[in-house]
Amino acid sequence: MRMLRHNPDGVAVELYASNVDPAATALSACDVGAVEPRRVGDEEYAAFALDFCRRHRIDVVIPPRRLTAFADRILDFAAAGTRVMCSSQATVRTATDKAATYESAGAAGLPVPPWRLVSDADGLRAAVAELSRTGERVCVKPSGEYSAFGFRILDDRPLSMADLLAPPLPIASVDAVAGALTRAAENGEPATELLVMPHLDEPEISIDCLSTAGGELLVGIPRAKHGRFRDLLDDPALVDLARRLVRHFELAYLTNVQLRYRAGEPVLLEVNPRPSAGLFHTAHAGLNLPWAAIRLLLHGDSGLTAPPRLGVRLALAEAVIEIANGGR
Repeated sequence: MRMLRHNPDGVAVELYASNVDPAATALSACDVGAVEPRRVGDEEYAAFALDFCRRHRIDVVIPPRRLTAFADRILDFAAAGTRVMCSSQATVRTATDKAATYESAGAAGLPVPPWRLVSDADGLRAAVAELSRTGERVCVKPSGEYSAFGFRILDDRPLSMADLLAPPLPIASVDAVAGALTRAAENGEPATELLVMPHLDEPEISIDCLSTAGGELLVGIPRAKHGRFRDLLDDPALVDLARRLVRHFELAYLTNVQLRYRAGEPVLLEVNPRPSAGLFHTAHAGLNLPWAAIRLLLHGDSGLTAPPRLGVRLALAEAVIEIANGGR
């Protein structure tokens, strides 16, 4: 929001935001906020968003979630005068399914880790047994669009005092996860597909990408995560890998690819057909990617003329800001 307000063209913008949580910070930081319907399907959510855009005469919507709801109705939003910053239906459906993402990337010769898709306890145990043979730790996460929710490192070792006194990790035993799958089946809950794969090595590399609607990368800014530090890496090889991923999946406008390492080589962790939560870090590279994406969407020209400033280390620090009307 700050990057959009302080855009290099000096254009006055009015920011609208919506969230299922009435106490969400974004609703206090924007100019106009609204509470979204909770636990609804794509059709009902898209109807809410479309009505909101019509009533408020929204020029551009940048969806950070529920991408399938928007991708399916881009033409309806356009008819209402709203441009949606979103990739195509096909891209969104592939990129919001981790198994489909890995299958597509692997078939194209892009580096992916070994993985297995499971939906029941027997499948989970078999996948863990197979992938553990290399001696690597194994993890599990939902295959759908859940962000980091549902991610667990699988570890059956007894808890030591050193483990107990260390910072907490998202760890669960194989029995615990298998039990959850079994109970869900017994209770008639819809099967959740889980991705089982090696727990890849650090650092995690998050590459914020700006690309054309057809998947041509214009800028890629790799961020390495080291605890409370972020390094904006000057690494052409990582940017080239991001370029190949963006081109293969035809990612449009503001997107993000995440990499980790296996046996010393970068492999794909996730493809996010949306802006990353840490996109604001890229302001320290001397570029305003959100505004460049707005220009690209509306006028076909990003306005960027200089390369990003890389080789920068950032420290994450807590900040307190005053909000209008006490957040009400």
